[in-house]
Amino acid sequence: MAEPQWLNEDELRAWYAFVAAGALINRRLDQQLKEDAGITHLQYEILVRLNAAKDRELRMSELASALLNSKSGLTYQITQLEKAGLVARRSCASDVRAVYAVLTDAGREMLEQAAPDHVALVRRLLIDVLTPGQLAAVAEGLGEVTRRIQEQESEAGAAR
Repeated sequence: MAEPQWLNEDELRAWYAFVAAGALINRRLDQQLKEDAGITHLQYEILVRLNAAKDRELRMSELASALLNSKSGLTYQITQLEKAGLVARRSCASDVRAVYAVLTDAGREMLEQAAPDHVALVRRLLIDVLTPGQLAAVAEGLGEVTRRIQEQESEAGAAR
């Protein structure tokens, strides 16, 4: 086995900054949404994705993929949102295996109430902290990381 290529000081600094910022931002967003709306950050993202979808519904497998979440993890979250009356499920007449998550009117109202404070916190924690150049570099760099990982996962899935 080859010797690992250890991170140099600059690389380590970037890695630690990424891990810390991601954890702190997610924790603050989760806390704010729980206090203000009674939902988690992931549940908020589910509502956002459903609201943006045609007819405010998505196939569960498509939603899990969009959220970079497992199907079982998404099923749990949808169950919680369904209990709260924010999401409903519907089956597909043409494919008995397909299940759709559908945003309810109550879910849309919840999203409309939660969104302004959520977006303000996202701005305060990240967007307004960075210069336009830093923001572009973060978006480009992390976008490339995401693209490569998804490409590798897709290739690994095709090989199975």
